[in-house]
Amino acid sequence: MKFSYNFLQSFFKSKLPKPEKLADLLTYHFAEVEGISKQGKDFLLDIDIRPNRGPDCFSYMGIAREIGAILKLTPLLPKSKRAIKETSKIKELISISCQAKAGCLRYTGGIIKGVKVGSSPKWLKARLKSNNINPINNIVDATNYVMLETGQPLHAFDYDKIAGDKTKKIIVRRAKKGEKITTLDDREIKLDKDILIIADKKEPLAIAGIKGGKKAEITNKTTNILLEAANFDRILIRRASKKIGLKTDASRRFEYGIDPNLTQLGINRSLVLIQELAGGMIIPGRVDFYPKKPVPKRIKLELDYVEKLLGIKIPVKEIKDILRRLGFTFVPQVSALSKKQILIDVPSFRLDISYPEDIIEEIGRLYGYRKIPSKFPLVALIPPERNLEIFWENMIKDILKEAGFWEVYNYAFLSQEELDIFNLKNAVEVKNPVSIEYQFLAPSLVPNLIKDVAKNQEYFNDIRIFELSNVFQKTKKTKKGVIERKRLSVLISTEDLKPAEGFYQMKGVVDLLLNKLGISDIWYEEHRSTSWEGRYCAVIKIGGEEIGFLGNIDREVLDRLGVKNEAVIFDIDFDKLQKLASEENEYQPLSKYPAAVRDLAVLVPSDVKVIDVLNKINAAGGKLVRDVDLFDIYEGEELPEEKKNLAFHIIYQAPDRVLSSEEIDQLQEKIIEALEEEPEWEVRK
Repeated sequence: MKFSYNFLQSFFKSKLPKPEKLADLLTYHFAEVEGISKQGKDFLLDIDIRPNRGPDCFSYMGIAREIGAILKLTPLLPKSKRAIKETSKIKELISISCQAKAGCLRYTGGIIKGVKVGSSPKWLKARLKSNNINPINNIVDATNYVMLETGQPLHAFDYDKIAGDKTKKIIVRRAKKGEKITTLDDREIKLDKDILIIADKKEPLAIAGIKGGKKAEITNKTTNILLEAANFDRILIRRASKKIGLKTDASRRFEYGIDPNLTQLGINRSLVLIQELAGGMIIPGRVDFYPKKPVPKRIKLELDYVEKLLGIKIPVKEIKDILRRLGFTFVPQVSALSKKQILIDVPSFRLDISYPEDIIEEIGRLYGYRKIPSKFPLVALIPPERNLEIFWENMIKDILKEAGFWEVYNYAFLSQEELDIFNLKNAVEVKNPVSIEYQFLAPSLVPNLIKDVAKNQEYFNDIRIFELSNVFQKTKKTKKGVIERKRLSVLISTEDLKPAEGFYQMKGVVDLLLNKLGISDIWYEEHRSTSWEGRYCAVIKIGGEEIGFLGNIDREVLDRLGVKNEAVIFDIDFDKLQKLASEENEYQPLSKYPAAVRDLAVLVPSDVKVIDVLNKINAAGGKLVRDVDLFDIYEGEELPEEKKNLAFHIIYQAPDRVLSSEEIDQLQEKIIEALEEEPEWEVRK
């Protein structure tokens, strides 16, 4: 907002600093001056007033008050008569009826008779033009000038054009549906109940706080004037202004909020100025609708808190001097605490002050932030309490991502059809589902992972995904009847994936994950835990505790969901997993002696478990067998019926010596003999 330097000077007897110097002081202590421009013999200061200071600083009086506080000067208030008590004289001429009390906080009216409407003097026109306001006539110009001076919008009505005989009646109300008004700029505006208006007994006279109407317009024939100074609800004015697409200097000020006590100063100042410019007689008294006077704000300021917040000790005398210059007053105290605290009454025009911190900010900016030495804060850094659930979640996700898996996020809902396909029981039904596809909360993550494969198989041949999320089931163990658990589900679906191959590939992923989580004593027991698992499935156990399952998905289930390739999955209870996980790992030194690898293939009946073969190999080989890896399972037409071929890598290594070829041959032969003790097992040579 631009302010005239000469206009600001009129508030002070002492000479103000030059515009450039004044701009620096305002920027340093109040608000940034974004530019200075010369206009004839005057200068315009473009001051960036923050919204919180709009209520008191969208006026020359507000800026003058700030300049006075900075320079320790007392600004001159605009010349006006003191408020006169109501008299029967004015009550015979005008009455106020407010039918929208929530929208009108105060309405003050005054009357001046016998004026002569004409052109304004040059000084007044120049002041208005420097603030982008076009001069109209001495009456309207006076109200606009006082608005610039005090920040209080005013409006002048032609008293004789208001409906009524002896006593005119002003009504503040909401507009009725279908009502219209023609504004001073000849716009016809449709009104409704959301718009506050000023009306007489017959029709609207003005849109409250925004624009006057043509009906009671001031013209050259006007002799008697009703002057309005009001305070309207800022939210109501903002909405109405936006609705009708009309912003004015008055509406902008009302939108930021205005001190209700400003109406008396505004109206008295306007009447005096109009009388000076246009003559006439001011009718004694004012009509004033003021139903609820705001209680002055009183704030207790702890002096220790001032030092703590600003980081510097400012003398109490200087603190009080700064606040006095800004218009604050002090309440005398008798208690012993009076040396440590100050009770402060906030002036009504400072609507932005509510807390001790607001007052401390005022002290700091007037004292000067440059005077406050820069110091590093002394604080105690307390590390946040560790959230183990989030820690293990992130670790599991990182392990799987490093293993080539992509994390997915699915909606936690399933349809009745999907529950039937997977034979899932105890699902929780949603009371208000958005569609039948989201009728139930998901009791398992597996169905949605398989649906992800069906949607993406056209674009990817190799799909490796996982989800870590909550599942829901009915239960009688909780009051709500629902139990919510977190599960981890991982899926592999690739082209030409065989069920057995996929099973052991996924088993390797489980081993990798659990080992990196510091979990040992991993066991797999063959088990068909659900009706939708295929031939290869197992329960995953840590020690003797079951934590999940591993298996390939039944072909019939995949066909019903439109999945072309085989799919294998493991599903683990996350809560159990994180309890068993450990950050501590036991490391053993690697043997410095080389390892030897021998391959072995054994033909066994189809129902023989791989774990049984592994147990035989490890038992026969003893401590010199470091590891055994299954690398192939073959079931084909070339083999006898009901037979399968298992191929293993056997790794031999000793911790204290190099194994000779003879020792390795002997161990290999010992393992073969142990395997062939089984009548239907045959080691392939």
